[in-house]
Amino acid sequence: MCYNRKVFDRNRSLEIRFLIGVEVESLSIRCTHSSFVGQCLTARRQPDPTQHLTLEGQTGGFITPTAYVVESAKGHAFSHPAVGYHFIDAAKVIGDFQTFSITEGFANRAEVGYTRSVHTLGNSTVPSAGAFSDLWNYDGMNIFHGKVVGIRDGQFGPWTPGIAVGGVVRSGDKFVSGAVLQEVARLNGVIEAAKAYTNGDIYVAATKTWAHPPVPFLANVGWKATNATIFGIGGQSTRFAGRVFGGLGIPLPGPFKTVFVPSAGFTQEPHSSKNLGFLLPGGVHLPTTLDYAVRVTQREHPHFAFDIGIGQVAGNIGTAILPTGLPAPYPPYVALPVNLEARHVLGMGISFRP
Repeated sequence: MCYNRKVFDRNRSLEIRFLIGVEVESLSIRCTHSSFVGQCLTARRQPDPTQHLTLEGQTGGFITPTAYVVESAKGHAFSHPAVGYHFIDAAKVIGDFQTFSITEGFANRAEVGYTRSVHTLGNSTVPSAGAFSDLWNYDGMNIFHGKVVGIRDGQFGPWTPGIAVGGVVRSGDKFVSGAVLQEVARLNGVIEAAKAYTNGDIYVAATKTWAHPPVPFLANVGWKATNATIFGIGGQSTRFAGRVFGGLGIPLPGPFKTVFVPSAGFTQEPHSSKNLGFLLPGGVHLPTTLDYAVRVTQREHPHFAFDIGIGQVAGNIGTAILPTGLPAPYPPYVALPVNLEARHVLGMGISFRP
C-alpha cells in the first residue's frame, strides 16, 4: 500500500497534541471542581487552609483542637508564629472573656503556645438575686498548650485521618471553685484570697479533611482526660474524667478567593465543679457545650481567619441555698435557682499567621 509519509507524520502529531490537550483540560476541570479549598490536591496534600487558632490557642476549630499544627514553610523547622484574639459575650452572669494567643509550629509535626484570658465581671451582682457573677469576679488565667502530630492527614492513603496528641495546662484559675471557698470562709468570719487552681487536659484528636466532590467536609473527633469544667471557665472539676469532643465543617467557596466554613461542634463537660456543692447541695447539672460557627478564610496560602458563632454553654444548673442574714421570724436560708443565662452566647475570633 502506498501512503504519503509526511501526511502520516503530521496527522499523528496532531492526534498526540489533541490527546494531550484533552488530558490537560480534564485535569483543569478536576482542579476547578475542587476549588472550594482553592487548590488541587496532590499526593502530598498541602496544609488545610481552614485551620486556624481556637479560643485557647491551639490549631483547630472555634473551641476544639484538631490533628493539625501551625504550618512551617518547606525546608524550615520553625513556623512563623500564629496569633489570635477571641471574644465571648456572656455578660448576663458569667461575664465577658477575651483571649490573646500566640502559637509556634515545628516542622509541621508539633506546636506549642500561650494564651492569656482576660475577664470582665458580669451583670448579676445584686445580693438579693444571688450575685452569681461574683463566682467569676477575677481577672483571668494563663493557658499553656502543646500538640504533636503522629500521623498526618492522608499520610497512608486518601482516607487516612490525621492523629495528634496534645495537652493543655491552665494556671491561676480562681473561677467558681476558688470563689466558693472564699465565700465559705467569709461566712465563717475569715477573710482570705480566693484559691488559684491549676487544671488541664490530655487529649487525642483524629481529623480528616475530604476536599473532593460531591460533598467536601472536615470531620474531627477526640477524647480528653480533663479536670477542668468548661475549659476552666467553670473552675476545677471534682476529678479527672474522660470526655469526648468533635465537630463537622463544610468548606464552601466564597467571593474574592475566600472559603466559608459553617460548622458545628460539641464538648462533653464534667458533671460538676469542685466546691460547688457548698452552694448547690442538691446537685449540679452541666450540659454538653455546643458551638455553631462560621469561619471565613483565604482559599490559597491562608494568612487570616475570622470566626463568628453561637455557643450553648449552660442555663439552669441547680438551686442554691443561701443564708439570708435576717433575724427570726424570717427564714435563715433562701433557695434560689442558678441560671447562668449562657445558652445563647455570642463568640467572635480572628487569627493571623504570616
